[in-house]
Amino acid sequence: MTITHLVTHSGGFHADELLSSVVLTRLFPQAELLRSRDRKSIAPAAHKIIYDVGGTYDGEAQIFDHHQRPGPLRGDGQPFSSFGLIWAHYGRAYLAEMDVSKDAVEAIHAEFDAKFVLPIDLLDNGAMEPSVAGPLSILTLPALLGSLKPVFDDPSPTADDDAFFGALPIARSFVEAQIRNLAAKVRSRDIVIKAIANAGTSPILELPMGMPYRSALDQAEAEHMLFVIHPRGDDWTLNGIKLSNDTFEQRADLPAAWAGLTDKELEETSGVQGAKFCHNARFIAVANSREAILKMAKIAVQNVH
Repeated sequence: MTITHLVTHSGGFHADELLSSVVLTRLFPQAELLRSRDRKSIAPAAHKIIYDVGGTYDGEAQIFDHHQRPGPLRGDGQPFSSFGLIWAHYGRAYLAEMDVSKDAVEAIHAEFDAKFVLPIDLLDNGAMEPSVAGPLSILTLPALLGSLKPVFDDPSPTADDDAFFGALPIARSFVEAQIRNLAAKVRSRDIVIKAIANAGTSPILELPMGMPYRSALDQAEAEHMLFVIHPRGDDWTLNGIKLSNDTFEQRADLPAAWAGLTDKELEETSGVQGAKFCHNARFIAVANSREAILKMAKIAVQNVH
């Protein structure tokens, strides 16, 4: 039977049912999204998907609540929110709708679940404190989406619904951007692996354009790579390689003498005609040609201690 209604609870909203709505409205664009606690509205039916309300979890009945005791748990014992349940049941179909290639669906489904969905689940269930983000907790996605709720003294009887439907496209943009980036990382992997092979023992990795490369470096165990070069518009860039995605520390920094220099001053200091810019933090430099950036890269390698 065709799904005609997507039903979640009325009143204030949280990230889990908002993000669930992103997935479900993409899969069932013709369905009405209804926010209600009315018993008739949240009663299971073949034409409904009910989530974050209803008092039970039953995938076959298309009802996905997690507030009951005991609540649904992942295989490792961590709790689901409605978002985790919806992602487990509908995430693969959502990725297909996002034009993710069939051979990448499982990997992206798992990575998105681990990096994006699970934190939402844990925060919503109180299994993780927002304080783990420290002073950046206000910038977590649940906090940002929560800030879109109406203020306490908004007199409009539709304030909660208006805020929910206003927040929905914002939430959608975050989810879709994450999926696009994960899909791009998969597409880039073969290109980077080939470039690593072409580089051989060289510590300089040349790519045809800017692209994600960190996971491919790890996969290839290319620990000898120190710098990456690639074209950027009419210029070429030379980049350091971070030790991990969780730090700004690099395998090697660009020469200290280049820091903060531009144009003629950088040309004179580096001895490279066409050198244009080096960031003060020594993680990126720019030149006007491939030849110039290669010279800068070789000098940078020679300066590594």
